[in-house]
Amino acid sequence: MGFKPVVTISYELVFQIINTIILFIVLKKILFKPVLNIIDSREQAIKNDIATGEQAKSEGLTFKEEYEQKLAVAKNEGQEIIKQATLRAEQKSDEIISTAKEEASTLKDRASKDIAQEREKVMNELKNDISSIAILAASKVIEEDIDQSKHEEMINKFIEEVGEAK
Repeated sequence: MGFKPVVTISYELVFQIINTIILFIVLKKILFKPVLNIIDSREQAIKNDIATGEQAKSEGLTFKEEYEQKLAVAKNEGQEIIKQATLRAEQKSDEIISTAKEEASTLKDRASKDIAQEREKVMNELKNDISSIAILAASKVIEEDIDQSKHEEMINKFIEEVGEAK
């Protein structure tokens, strides 16, 4: 038996190698470059998307920080407004209470003065009534008409002495 080589060099082998090289060059020109261009453009688009996403993330974080700061400022302002409103309400309440106390005191003083005036008026009327009754009683007792002005003067003197004795 003889030894037969697996691959023999023949003109068919040379054509196959040449065909393979030509096919490789044609495929490289027609297929590999466009596919590589598509892959490169896709890779660039992905890198751009990642960069845009990171930029959006950083902007979002910046906006979040600004929002939190503004929220804190607004919260502090709200608390300050509430504090000021409470303070104003307390001042108004104190003012109303003070005014009411002053009015009550004024009314009490006025009532005291009115009572004193009424007492004085009643006392004067009572003195007049007593003097009239005394004159009438004295005139009935004596049964003669006595000088009224003299008797009123004596009775008023008597009433004043009695009033001072009290």
